[in-house]
Amino acid sequence: MRIAFAGLLIIHGLIHLVGFAKAFGFAELPLLTQPISRPLGALWLAAALLFIASAFVPTHWFWRTGGLAVVLSSVAIISAWHDAKLGLAVNAIVLLGVAYAFASQGPVSLAAEYRRDVASMLTPLGAPSVVTEADLESLPASVQRYLRVTGSVGQPRILNFRARWTGRIRSSATEPWMTFEAEQVSTFGGTPARAFTMSAIMKRLPVDVYHRFIADSATFRVRLLSLFTMVDAKGPVMDQSETVTILNDLCILAPAALIDSSLRWELSDASSARVAFNRGAHTVRATLHFSESGELVDLSRTIARGRHRMARPSRSSVGRLR
Repeated sequence: MRIAFAGLLIIHGLIHLVGFAKAFGFAELPLLTQPISRPLGALWLAAALLFIASAFVPTHWFWRTGGLAVVLSSVAIISAWHDAKLGLAVNAIVLLGVAYAFASQGPVSLAAEYRRDVASMLTPLGAPSVVTEADLESLPASVQRYLRVTGSVGQPRILNFRARWTGRIRSSATEPWMTFEAEQVSTFGGTPARAFTMSAIMKRLPVDVYHRFIADSATFRVRLLSLFTMVDAKGPVMDQSETVTILNDLCILAPAALIDSSLRWELSDASSARVAFNRGAHTVRATLHFSESGELVDLSRTIARGRHRMARPSRSSVGRLR
């Protein structure tokens, strides 16, 4: 769908070059019976360039460039109504895309809130210290081996990271799969914070998801078509659940951060270790299970209402931001 829409923008933009060419005498165009002045020819050119550019700009910029293109194009079409009136039909289609882009990426969207939160989370930081063997001495032997296997020793301590996923998700074994794209930014040191955004397709309709755990409270919101609220969850249970998720991320996505003082190692043997993680008013526990080679193979988490196991994304990429 995105490729088809981008193709429409490019073709529509190229057609606008005809008005520019007639105005400046670059071609004989008998099909255009009305004269076009040079100022209006420049307007046709501006609309053409904006439509073509809109096919390539980042998603959160499209509502700006696409909206301006529709405005300039409509003015140009009205000035040559007899020859170009069909162009308004295409503009109407583009305008629908612009409206959805504004809802999904504009100032009041979940995506815009995510970008603002990430900008506030990623404050300038000093150069991180390097993880050394001395940092591992207080850890259980199984966890020390895990950090060596992951290559954490000799690398900078994890202060924050960004992760991206694509895959499929469903709410139960009987529900249909939904394709999704997701991005997360997490920060450590002080009070750990997490911002997670996801775009999914549910029954052929787009759904926006935003998990936010910054400062003292966590929220979980879901919007259908970027407009209609389906879920708006918050409260102590959500805070505790998101604390569990941060611990899960520490173990899987940022193992070098396991040396942090917010973790307390309680029990361990050659193949497992139990840890308690404290964030604000919430403390959660988990047991890490390791293979003989030192790799983390399972993680069972204990919270107030039950026991959970970690889930793995279909495909992901993770990068340290600082």
